Amino acid sequence: MSISSAIKSIQDIMRKDAGVDGDAQRLGQMSWLLFLKVFDAQEQELELELDNYREPIPEEFLWRHWAADNQGITGDELLEFVNDELFPKLKNLTAPIDKNPRGYVVKEAFSDAFNYMKNGTLLRQVINKLNEIDFTDSNERHLFGDLYEQILKDLQSAGNAGEFYTPRAITKFIVAVTDPKLGESIMDPACGTGGFLACAFDHVKANYVKTADDHQTLQQQIFGVEKKQLPHLLCTTNMMLHGIEVPVQIRHGNTLNKPLSSWDEQVDVIITNPPFGGTEEDGIEKNFPSEFQTRETADLFLQLIIEVLAEPSAGNEPSALKSGGRAAVVLPDGTLFGEGVKTKIKKMLMDECNLHTIVRLPNGVFNPYTGIKTNILFFTKGTPTKDIWFYEHPYPAGVKNYNKTKPMKFEEFETELSWWGDEADGFASRVENEQAWKVSIEDIINRNYNLDIKNPHVGEVISHDPQTLLSDYAKQQADIQALRDQLKGMLSNALQGAVDE
Repeated sequence: MSISSAIKSIQDIMRKDAGVDGDAQRLGQMSWLLFLKVFDAQEQELELELDNYREPIPEEFLWRHWAADNQGITGDELLEFVNDELFPKLKNLTAPIDKNPRGYVVKEAFSDAFNYMKNGTLLRQVINKLNEIDFTDSNERHLFGDLYEQILKDLQSAGNAGEFYTPRAITKFIVAVTDPKLGESIMDPACGTGGFLACAFDHVKANYVKTADDHQTLQQQIFGVEKKQLPHLLCTTNMMLHGIEVPVQIRHGNTLNKPLSSWDEQVDVIITNPPFGGTEEDGIEKNFPSEFQTRETADLFLQLIIEVLAEPSAGNEPSALKSGGRAAVVLPDGTLFGEGVKTKIKKMLMDECNLHTIVRLPNGVFNPYTGIKTNILFFTKGTPTKDIWFYEHPYPAGVKNYNKTKPMKFEEFETELSWWGDEADGFASRVENEQAWKVSIEDIINRNYNLDIKNPHVGEVISHDPQTLLSDYAKQQADIQALRDQLKGMLSNALQGAVDE
């Protein structure tokens, strides 16, 4: 049976269970089961490789002991084991991160997990379907990676506003351009299900890993933080599927939940699509300097990224970063033209970093989750901005918008990649064209740091988007009404003057 049909069968079985309500719970249920199965597959490999192997969790909770036998416990006996033994023991595991890191990963994964299923016979059927997938087979594991992406997209469809799946085309483009190297710390402070981190891992592995020691180095250089339980669990599983044996660096928590001044981490590469359009809970903004305080999540993340990027290195050793840490961040149009605190944050960004490129993405990249227009900001810590290159990413020929069945493709970025050039020589090879233009810092300052700069090479574009047309119509009506009121006032004043005379 193919992996995709196994997953479809699992979802069909869960639909029969009275305890599982909707897609989000189905995915939550499947996620902890998947995690335990993948974890056990990895444990079996480690047991063969390590001389001093010790089980990180009590033996009876490893998948092979309670789930792998298709004729094993079922019905009420299985439900009682899962609800009264497995969950309480794994949630309360004594597993210090330094002494038992693999056990710590399990405890973190289960901290807020929940068994929704109420029918032990159906639960056994789900487990047996999962047993048809062999996670110790590298081909199956690779196939599952693609399917995993689909599961994540399903999660996004079931999710709330503000939880957006970053299209794979964008993660691949960002990773290709930032080009993380072996040994550089790579972080996503709002990592979700791990799309950026998995892509960065694959990039370093394909381009820079030559030996077993290199592979160990790579496993230690990936860092992520995720606030919500389900994406965190999925991200941890994603990292294990990619070959990170002990993903302790994927933390479950809110990155913004400690004072900015207390961060002592220095990160070489930050790639992220932070939540935008949302506001943080009361008190979070107090972790930031008073003049930069806001409750808008994306603005807080941008400050955090500027703070934790590594300063330029003065060292002469080959491994030293000559320039500072670099970042690529997906942000909404609102950040570009916003004023007030947003202006202050943009000024700080350009004072402390070289904001060398803004790629303006077309509408619909995140359809169907949001129609908000987005941009990718690329910047490097340590030297102030002198010029910003803008690149307007066009729709491919014949495409008027993206949607769920016709998403953005990585091949669309080939023109950007060939135009990109090298930061080491200040992007000397870049030229202005129909899509690309350069703006000086003096012009930006004169615009009061408004970065919402239209493509000068394109004439007035006529939009056929209903939302845009309606909003334009409403604005025109308001302008007409204002003119009418002005004329009325002038006439009234003139008539009053005539009467007075």
